[in-house]
Amino acid sequence: DFLFDSAVEAYYKGDWLSVILNMEKALRNKATVRKVKTQCRLSCANQTAFGAPLAASADPGPGSGSLADLSFFQKILQRAECVKTCESEKLGSPTLHEVTEDVELEFRKRTPYNYLQVAYFKINKLDKAVAAAHTFFQANPDHTEMKQNLDYYRMMAGVEEEHFKDLEAREHMAEFLLGKRFYSNDLFEQAAEHFEQAVSEYFTANQECRVLCEGAYNYDGYNYMEYSADLFQTITADHYMQVLSCKQRCALELASYTDQPFDDFLPSHFNYLQFSYYNRENYQQAIECAKTFLLFHPDDEVMKDNLAYYSAMLGEDKAQTISARQAVKEYIQQSILEKELLYFGYEAFGITFVDPDKWTPEEIMPKKLRDKQKADRETAARITEEIGNLMKEIETLVEEKKKDSSDMAKMVTPQEGGVPQVLDGVTVSLSEQQLNGSQRVLLDGVISADQCRQLQRLSNAAALKGDGYRGKPSPHSPGETFQGVTVLKALKLGQEGVPLKSARVLFDNTHTLMDFLKPFFLKSDFSLSWVVGFCCQRSEKQEDRTDLSHPVHVDNCLLVSETNECVKEPPAYTHRDYSAILYLNEDFEGGDFIFTKLDAKTVTAEVRPRCGRMIGFGAGKENPHGVRAVTKGQRCAVALWFTQDPAHEEKERIQAQEMLKMFSAPVNQEFFGNAESGASESPVQVDQAKTDMKREEKPEEKQ
Repeated sequence: DFLFDSAVEAYYKGDWLSVILNMEKALRNKATVRKVKTQCRLSCANQTAFGAPLAASADPGPGSGSLADLSFFQKILQRAECVKTCESEKLGSPTLHEVTEDVELEFRKRTPYNYLQVAYFKINKLDKAVAAAHTFFQANPDHTEMKQNLDYYRMMAGVEEEHFKDLEAREHMAEFLLGKRFYSNDLFEQAAEHFEQAVSEYFTANQECRVLCEGAYNYDGYNYMEYSADLFQTITADHYMQVLSCKQRCALELASYTDQPFDDFLPSHFNYLQFSYYNRENYQQAIECAKTFLLFHPDDEVMKDNLAYYSAMLGEDKAQTISARQAVKEYIQQSILEKELLYFGYEAFGITFVDPDKWTPEEIMPKKLRDKQKADRETAARITEEIGNLMKEIETLVEEKKKDSSDMAKMVTPQEGGVPQVLDGVTVSLSEQQLNGSQRVLLDGVISADQCRQLQRLSNAAALKGDGYRGKPSPHSPGETFQGVTVLKALKLGQEGVPLKSARVLFDNTHTLMDFLKPFFLKSDFSLSWVVGFCCQRSEKQEDRTDLSHPVHVDNCLLVSETNECVKEPPAYTHRDYSAILYLNEDFEGGDFIFTKLDAKTVTAEVRPRCGRMIGFGAGKENPHGVRAVTKGQRCAVALWFTQDPAHEEKERIQAQEMLKMFSAPVNQEFFGNAESGASESPVQVDQAKTDMKREEKPEEKQ
């Protein structure tokens, strides 16, 4: 208290050095007290652990129960004495390091860093000012003034990105965030390393958090002078239940980043890990992590399917010898026992307990409480549905006023002078109402039959050079092979013998397709985020398929069909706002596009592909979609995603434009013109030209 108060007093006097001296010392002392208390309590717990209970007497005599009680309380007293002695030796009298609730709250809000960032700025220590400001902002992301300060710091000379660091970052969270960053960039080896370290650090942090719960009783809600509970209610029903509840909340505290906790935090580590190991073809570790995840969510169908696949790849016999992680088994067992005690306290004494975990088995919760929560959920769902229906009615009225129904049947584009011109041959086949949803439209005739053939040939040619979808032959379904090409890859293939005209068709049409869609989504500010042309066909090795060509999903959030939810967080492409698929052919069986409800089962609309047909839709949770299995032939299409975030505009298109400029040079025009017409220069000259171009590509490929 004294150090914090002294720093605040110095702040208002403008004594910046005293602010820094006292506030930094207060932060160091707080960290030291936490560390010492953790060490003392862990050490004493190990020294005075409860052993096996006294052996029951065959003929218990009078007082034998009291004898067992005395043995229990002896351990309690020994541990209390151990903790008191340890803390006194290392910290001195409790009055030297105890703080008031008000000051404790200020430290939890990271207020000291607010004072420090000003003080460091005043003495021109920008690196420390930035770190203090960033640290404060992590716990207070809605603090407008601090956000403005950080924006200001970013524009200042001498400020580096490395200065923006969280001085209070916990190791397990830092490792987890690094793992997610590598995971999002498909760097699965590095991702696995950081997720593994995050798991290790999590259990260390969890142990520290739990032991710090074993503090003094909080009389909040009681009048201390009138508190008159008996011995056992005081020890167990009140204080011990409070400690257990605190220990359970550690799961929430450790999952918190900025002011919001990650959902299903610890289980998510093993979700990320199993997929990372799969991408490294480390099926043994993938199986271990999948089985560990299933300890939390034993009925998760996706993970069970993953486990079955990994087991088949490794071998069923070997897979059966691999177990889930023992540390996690013990963690779950301990947590469930604590929850059972807390729910018993709820039933017996009315002590409230809010379970922080989503993975808790339903049967752990008392039936009375389950029924109450079920009724509350149903009421909330009904209210939400009623509000949703009301909002849809309002949106419909607004749409009717904004749009002229006659314009919805035509494609229009601005002409010079602002006069709209109807694009012949393009028709609106189905509106969002006819597609039984919102932000959906089906267009026909958007490209010609010749353009369809050229783009289909381009996707097939790409298969000989390597696909445009992260090098995976079957990214969506093991029952189909996938070959694709991006805009930039198409132009690069133009250097290697693939007709440049086909590559140019893909490049030129992508923006045209986007312009077709804009009138229907009433947005003029979205841009291309990613484009890929592809073909899918049934694998000859697969028989009796029942899966989908592309499972039902949502483009900008993670679909959880079991709960009808969609979580908008990585690894989902959260920046995507609109999507479209342009079909190139229809000479195949199966492969129909479907919209579903959030349950991923109830089909609301179905679209049959054909050349020149394009389905456009919003990329959010209102449009879960998938593709039925291709049972015969080859399905080809161009997939496009659009964003309103300029930071996620398609970078490849810029590179492609630069390459087209190179092609437009007289020398290159002559070369590529000859290549497309079948004419050839002397073998030496042509080979040398290709060699030079490949040499120029190498640095780009390394990036």
